[in-house]
Amino acid sequence: MSDENQKEPSVQLTSTDEKNNTLTGTTKKETTPQAEKPLEPQVGPNQAFYNQLIEERNKTTYSEEEVKQKQEAWHSFEEEKRIPKVHDFPAYFFAGFWIRGFAFIIDILCIQAITSISIGSIFSVAGWTKDSYFWSIYALVSLLIYLAYFILVTKLTNGQTIGKMIFGIQVISFDEEKLSWQTVLIREGACRFILKYPLLMIGYLPTIFSGKKQHIGDFLSNTSVVTINTVLAFNKQVKG
Repeated sequence: MSDENQKEPSVQLTSTDEKNNTLTGTTKKETTPQAEKPLEPQVGPNQAFYNQLIEERNKTTYSEEEVKQKQEAWHSFEEEKRIPKVHDFPAYFFAGFWIRGFAFIIDILCIQAITSISIGSIFSVAGWTKDSYFWSIYALVSLLIYLAYFILVTKLTNGQTIGKMIFGIQVISFDEEKLSWQTVLIREGACRFILKYPLLMIGYLPTIFSGKKQHIGDFLSNTSVVTINTVLAFNKQVKG
């Protein structure tokens, strides 16, 4: 016999379900249980809140004039409070470190002259020693003259000292048209006292790097120093 006759035909066995599906022409699809959707959180006030608000509003009646007054009084909740800047100068208006440094040297020379003429003469005539340590009478009076010079001259001239007058620069406040006593006392009193001593004079260095040429005293009092000729030239150009 040939090899073809020796091979037995292969028979595929199918399950009963598969036979039935084949006969009916339908296929069975597997179904997976669907998870329930979680409840989404409610955003914003709910309807009950609005209903309660309307009920409360209906209980209280206002005239048209009262409504306008209430709206004006509550208008501040809608707008941001903006503090207008008095002196909002561009960066090139502000005086640099070196010109302010030279003006400061002139002021120191003036203070030394005033100190020598006033208490220096008194101590020399009386034969008292001019002690330089901090708690000595001469040192304390010299400190008072130093602070009084900057406070009084700056206040009376609205931002200038003798040194600043010579170099044409002036202290200005970003919040005030004219320097108040509070601003002058902070800048020329407290801050000058702190920056008077050599180790603390590094507080003047931010003038080199800051955009508005401010040192520590300027930052604390919200002030700076401008070049007067630049301001005048700008005003003349605008008016012309």
